[in-house]
Amino acid sequence: MDAQSYNAALTELRTVRDEIKKARAALTKLEANRDQRITQLATYAKAKAERIAPAAGLSVTDIVALAPALAPDSLASDPAPPAPTDTGEPPASSTEPEHAPQPPTTPTATAAAPQPPAPASSDLTTAPPKQQPRTLPSIPEDSTGDAWFTHTRGLASQRPNFTQQARSTVFLDTSTGTLVHRNQTHRLDLGSQSVANILTAVSHTVPEGVERIYITAGDPWHRDADRYPYLRDAVAAWLNAPTPGWRTDTGRGRDRMAGHFVHARNPVGRYQRDNGEDHVEIRSVGEWFDLDGDAPATVRDAFVLLWQALRRHWNDAVLMGSPSQTGRDLWTRTIPQRGQYADGFPVLSEELRGLLHATAGQGRNELITPPQLPEQLPQLTEYDRTFAYAKHTWKSPVGTPRRVTAATIASWPETERVRALYGCGHWQVRVTVPDTWNHVGILPAPAPGDRAWHYPAEPGTTFTTWAGGPEVHTALTNPIQPWKIEILDGILWDNGKPLDDWAKKLKETWTNLSAQAHFQGNPQQARAAHLASRAVRSILLYGIGSFAQRPRMVTGTTPRTAERDVPPDAEIIGFNDELITWQRPTGFSRDPNAHPEWAAAIWSGARAALLTQRHRDEGTYAGALHTPPGTVVAFRTDALYLTQLQTWPYHSQPGDYLLRGHLTTPVPAPTTEEELLTLRDAGRTALTVGQET
Repeated sequence: MDAQSYNAALTELRTVRDEIKKARAALTKLEANRDQRITQLATYAKAKAERIAPAAGLSVTDIVALAPALAPDSLASDPAPPAPTDTGEPPASSTEPEHAPQPPTTPTATAAAPQPPAPASSDLTTAPPKQQPRTLPSIPEDSTGDAWFTHTRGLASQRPNFTQQARSTVFLDTSTGTLVHRNQTHRLDLGSQSVANILTAVSHTVPEGVERIYITAGDPWHRDADRYPYLRDAVAAWLNAPTPGWRTDTGRGRDRMAGHFVHARNPVGRYQRDNGEDHVEIRSVGEWFDLDGDAPATVRDAFVLLWQALRRHWNDAVLMGSPSQTGRDLWTRTIPQRGQYADGFPVLSEELRGLLHATAGQGRNELITPPQLPEQLPQLTEYDRTFAYAKHTWKSPVGTPRRVTAATIASWPETERVRALYGCGHWQVRVTVPDTWNHVGILPAPAPGDRAWHYPAEPGTTFTTWAGGPEVHTALTNPIQPWKIEILDGILWDNGKPLDDWAKKLKETWTNLSAQAHFQGNPQQARAAHLASRAVRSILLYGIGSFAQRPRMVTGTTPRTAERDVPPDAEIIGFNDELITWQRPTGFSRDPNAHPEWAAAIWSGARAALLTQRHRDEGTYAGALHTPPGTVVAFRTDALYLTQLQTWPYHSQPGDYLLRGHLTTPVPAPTTEEELLTLRDAGRTALTVGQET
């Protein structure tokens, strides 16, 4: 470039600068005009934020921020938490314990006058300041709260009277173009790995039609990740890119799943041909299990083995798109045809479901850092509860829930209070940590952030929270020192076994496949059996999560000429000259399989078992509270990280603590989740190498 060209380029740059300034000024003016119109619309008596949002191209939250009077009063519904992890690996050796725990004592609890009810939260309210803990909702004191204790009219989980139809499925490695369809393997040219390229290549290779494409490797939805600030944005752009001849699926028949599911790692794309005849899902096999360079043929074999194993218990078993869908479908086929619940399990009132969504967390994830721990740890061990949630399905809440106020429980004799805490309940409690407490926290308390929880352990700390019966019972009967628990309010159900038959069949399937993986002589078939056993774990794990029915975000598109057809509860996330792209939560109020009380009870039992778990055959206990103070480094859903080895019994049964990793030399105490995961991976590698040598 010479001087003349340089000066000319500077002139052009200044022109662009001025145009940007003008555009920004025009945009500011347009936004002010838009906000003014929104404010005017809000003065209409029947105005709804959900209707105004798509017209404005804003989220409902943005509309409410401009016009607070449009905020509804409904309870909050939070997004699904990260999926938990457990393991199904064979046992490893460990050393003798330093001390034997004492058995728990009889539980006692005191009643207290109820506190003033906290205001019902809403998914449209402004988030609290970062340093302020969340306030959990309460049950209204008057007859309004009593009216919550019922079931939703005309809504119940019922045994299906139809057979699921299997879908033609292929397995595709987009990094190599390897496609496996039944017993045939093909090599495809996927070009840029766009949705259009994949749909075109697969439909040409399998002309008789494919309904489900599992991506086994390649993660094509991340191909332009560098262009976006977040992976989720890159995934959304990939799913919604133009697909000539295809459009976003709108659902069909009994299958009401429509639109895309945007997830950073395991998205779901749903498409149909413009003629409306062909429907295709593109999914990640990572929903079912983690792969380690496995070929598509091995993945196919895993799904075949899984289907064959499930058929031994369900003669009409069909593998659906995800483990959660499969788990829920299999469960409905265990609903009794005779007896009390032959007509189905009724669904709780929307108010109680909303309360459970807001007050019942999932797995415990906590990292204890210096100065609570030394800067240098003498060693690090990882224990993971095998197939953990399967341990806690033998008893679940059933029947019409009862409200148990502070005054009610105070009037009960001691034996009845103990029975209530052993039963299926969800309790609002005021908790005080003992003055001499020197171990980890026991009960979850709301922390700053959306659905964030922490576990206070500072002596003398008092807080108010909601917790399940297993955790409240643990706080009262732990082997160290009972905590002070004041019952403020509660929900109590009858004890039942709605999940027992389902879980037993899945546990037997898991045991069978795990044995095949161990004794199979063919390495590929052994690996396939192992993957199938992990898929069974996912079916139960995510099946339980599906009962919670936290709203999922589904995306879709609507022509600009049909703007009024955008769902009223949708948020506009993008648009061009032809299409409006939106997302909306789905699956809450009218889902016949919504049973958050079951998920909450299992999660509470699993969190309690991380602290203390009895092994009847050996007469011993395992868990964090049976380790010396100062030796717990972290909790991670079903995993426990310690600075000492333990000799807890392991019989390859659900809930047993398996030694997964062990670093025998001093390591720096992790201060972030990334550092913990790095040490975890190093510990697993070190343990594997040690076992092999």
